[in-house]
Order: sequence, then structure tokens, then C-alpha cells
Amino acid sequence: MKHHLYPHSTTFSPDPQRVFSFDLEGRLISVFKGGVVYKRDLSSNVHVRYQQEGRQREVLNPEQARRFFEDVERQIQDLLPILPEDLVCRLRDRYTPDQLLDQKAKFLQVYRPISILPPDQYLSVVLQATEGCTWNKCTFCNFYADRPFKVKTPEEFAKHVQEVQAFFGEGVRLRKSVFLADGNALALSFSRLQEMLFQTRQAFPGLPVASFIDVFTGSRHTPEEWTALKDLGLQRVFIGMESGLDEVLRFINKPGSQADLLEFVSELKHAGLQVGLILMVGVGGHEFREPHAEASLEALKKMPLDAGDLIYLSPFVEHPGFTYSEKREAAGLTPMSEPEVETELALMAKRVRSMGLKAARYDIREFLY
Repeated sequence: MKHHLYPHSTTFSPDPQRVFSFDLEGRLISVFKGGVVYKRDLSSNVHVRYQQEGRQREVLNPEQARRFFEDVERQIQDLLPILPEDLVCRLRDRYTPDQLLDQKAKFLQVYRPISILPPDQYLSVVLQATEGCTWNKCTFCNFYADRPFKVKTPEEFAKHVQEVQAFFGEGVRLRKSVFLADGNALALSFSRLQEMLFQTRQAFPGLPVASFIDVFTGSRHTPEEWTALKDLGLQRVFIGMESGLDEVLRFINKPGSQADLLEFVSELKHAGLQVGLILMVGVGGHEFREPHAEASLEALKKMPLDAGDLIYLSPFVEHPGFTYSEKREAAGLTPMSEPEVETELALMAKRVRSMGLKAARYDIREFLY
């Protein structure tokens, strides 16, 4: 029997085949059982990960999730007589299967759908300053296709912050940062962002703030404003770089250019901010594989990046029916297979790391919050 009573969570392993984790509210976080990982997101969807001819991913349906929660509860009930007293005290207020299933309705009272986050922000406190994306016209993306862009009023945002605090409760101790969502939240006016960051710092003191922005909207803030936002708690700015090749950017209808990106990243770094650049691998198919990779790596070399920055390499996933698929077929481009994308990703990661930069995988198929 191994157990850890962390200041932010509870983890115990009754045998080598099982590991259970809970937040300090008593909500199940994850279960490892027999080589399979089960992760509960905040709305109590259960995400399953396992290896079987490659990495497999699935999400349990509501009835399967109920049975899973009930099975976990039975296992814990059977274990309680042999667990250490300090662990039993932590587990005493754990959520029942019904309470876990009720989290979905409570989550949807607090949040609009959260479509995507960078992987290092999966354990953030998301505050939706905006809903949707200011651009929402990239041919490969449908993260915000179901909603128009909307900015919360100061009153709406203040209420939202209070609701988020209540939703997390003691579970907030597991959270490592605050993510100001949704797409391009940092495109808001400086005065609006000032107030939002002040409220964020008051509600979640000590947690660094991160957020998304695109190059074409990011340049609207002055260098002095970026410095002021950094002083208010903003730590990292995530940019969907996608490619360093202007021809690819035009093909996917992504505004901005490599030159714009270089200028913007320099402004952010001068303000003392860390950046997270998201680079797609496989976009444009075989015909663009080499020029896309070379232009992207060359762009990274020109940026004043350091060890505090992140380069995310995202395997490109083509969804049938998207505008991208139609354009690719019309242009006669040949899509790369998943193994080919994986090979290319490994090669690019190696080259990025050879520059002294951090490279990490960003698979949108494995997102959960």
C-alpha cells in the first residue's frame, strides 16, 4: 500500500495494478488500472487512454461513466477497512457516483464549452473573459464554429469569477495557473484586460496567467501595455503560429506573416513575457512538408526565445468536410499519413531542441478539462 496526502490532492495505490487520485473536494481525478488510464474531466466525462497497436483514445458514454464511477466506489468500499487512518480521513468526504454525475450540470452553469487549451494549461483555472474567437475563419479549425465572439461585461466577468471559485472549492489547490479564455482573449482593450487581471489576481492570488492571441490582433497593444499586463500577472502568451511559411498561412486562411510573427514575439519578449508557439506538423501535406518545416524552423531561429518559452508541435488532424479538406483536394495536395506525421514530428522536435528550446507534443485529440 502506498499513499500520498499532498497539499493539493490525494493519491493511493493499494497494489501495483491500481492507482486512485482525488482532489481536495473529494472528486475523483483519475484511475490507473491494469495498464489503462481513466481521467475524469470537470464535467465528469471519462477519457480512456491505453496502448493497443499504438495509442488508443475513447470517451465513455454516460451509462458507461456511471458504471465506472460505481465500480470505483465499490473498490474503495472494499479497501476502506485496510487503509491507513489518515487516508480514510481524506476519503471520507469523497463524491458519490451520483454527485460526480451531477458535476456536468454544475459545470455547464459556470462555463460555455471549453474547446481547447494548451497541454500545460489542462490543470489551469479557466476564466472565460470572452466566448468564441475574434477571427474564426481558419479553414482547419472548428473549435468555436458553434458560437459568435462575445466579450463579458465587467459585471458578467465578476459574477463568472465568483461562480468559478465556488465550483472548484478546495479543488482549486490542484490548479497551477489561470487561463484567460476563449480564443484571442488578449485582443480585448488594455483597460478591460487591466480590470480582468486585477479581479483574477484578487480571486486566485499567486497563480500565473496565460492566454491565447493571434499575431494580427496581438500587435494592437503597445510594448508598454504588454509590460503592464505582465506586471498584473500575465506570464505566458500562446500564439497559433501554425507555420513559418507564408504560403501555408494563406492556404489555411491564417492572417499575418512570418515577418509579423517575428516582430510580435520580439515585443512580447521585450516586455518580459514567456511565449508558447503552436506549430502544426503535416499541414499542407507532402507537397509542403519540407518548405513548411524549413521555414518554421528558420523563423524559430530568428526569434529571441529562451528556456522559459515553449514550442508545441501539433500533429495535424484533417477533418472531412472542413474547408481545408475541400481546398486541399482542389489543390491536388497529398495528405500525410499518421505514421508519416509522427516521424516528421519526432524529427522536428529533435531539431527544435538542438536550438536549446523546449519542444513538446500537442495532440488536440487528447484534450480534456
